[in-house]
Amino acid sequence: MLDINKIREDKKTIEKSLLKRMDPKNLNLDAIIKLDDERKQLLQEVEVLKAERNKYSKTKPDEQIIKKMKVVGEKIKSLDEKIRKVETEFNVKLGDLPNITADDVVAGGKENNKVIKTFGKKPNFKFKTKDHVQLATDLDMIDYERGAKMSGAGFWVYKGQGAILEWSLLNYFIDFHQKNNYTFMIPPFLLTEQSAYTSGHLPKFRDDLFWTQEKTCLNATSEMMLGNYHRDEILLEENLPLKYCAYSACFRREAGSYRKEERGMIRGHQFNKIEMFQFTKPEDSWKGFDELTDYAQKLTDGLGLHFQSVLLAARDASAAMAKTIDVEVWIPSMDTYKEVSSISNALDYQARRGNIRFKDSKTGKNEFVHTLNASGLATSRLLPAILEQFQNEDGTVDVPKVLHKYTGFKKIQKP
Repeated sequence: MLDINKIREDKKTIEKSLLKRMDPKNLNLDAIIKLDDERKQLLQEVEVLKAERNKYSKTKPDEQIIKKMKVVGEKIKSLDEKIRKVETEFNVKLGDLPNITADDVVAGGKENNKVIKTFGKKPNFKFKTKDHVQLATDLDMIDYERGAKMSGAGFWVYKGQGAILEWSLLNYFIDFHQKNNYTFMIPPFLLTEQSAYTSGHLPKFRDDLFWTQEKTCLNATSEMMLGNYHRDEILLEENLPLKYCAYSACFRREAGSYRKEERGMIRGHQFNKIEMFQFTKPEDSWKGFDELTDYAQKLTDGLGLHFQSVLLAARDASAAMAKTIDVEVWIPSMDTYKEVSSISNALDYQARRGNIRFKDSKTGKNEFVHTLNASGLATSRLLPAILEQFQNEDGTVDVPKVLHKYTGFKKIQKP
């Protein structure tokens, strides 16, 4: 969430930034400031009454004092209830605000996204190509029908060479991150509501998550788990930045209708991903952002795929993020690019929600860290891109060279 003190100090600047991604009719910073004023006034009143009660508690009570303290106690109880209601409303309204945006993030939605770099060239085929669904089916790599039979639409089964290729991608990513000193983790896949709130998925994206009867949710991304790893902790300044990477299967309801072309593995309810995450000092977060962007691009480039990097406009980025760059891979059959990594800087937005701080040696105060995340990488669109970009006229598919040591084969062919 945002810092109420910064909203008070520089309301116009905060408002200008928020309007890049918010409808003006939904933005009312004055109402939030008013609630904070009311909260402070009530706290002041109750403190005066508590001080009075403490003063008389040190004297020998008589009947008059007892009656007076009973009245004081009732007033304190009433004020505490008012404080609770005001604080709840204040926290809800403040928590509903998205993050401010970086200066170079433009207003608007997807239509204002900007391609900032293109890698490699689109493959030039001299034969009639197949889409990834046909290739995966012909090569007996993915079983869509039985996946849907077992779990419903939006699920599939990796099989044989398909399972090996999928696991090879994950091993390639993990090795890369370990060489770059990211601590590898396998976190729980279920999270509490507090964890989902800290990551910024609640309250707005509740319907996009799968919920259990115990009121825990399946993670939508390892960012949710890693962002909560140090929740309610004060980190040592000398240990920052902390860099983690994690494997998880990810689960998303993907509420709403799919477009016709988004079939196969392009959009599903479950997919595999390796996530990168950093906890940094405020002054180091943009350096961390550049590193995460570089690593996501290097991983994709290492596969030999044609792709692009795109700076997202304010409304197309997650509400919790100040800036996001997407790495998008080319899917020939769709004649478009699809995201395989989102690199984002949340500044102190998530840290405030999760109360994650460090003791600043310069000020001696406990300050909020900055959090950053990036897919490193998600596989469900990489595998289709590999199949389609590296397909051969005879129906086989070349395996990216960097994966040979993991797959044990250089070409995918019908068993």
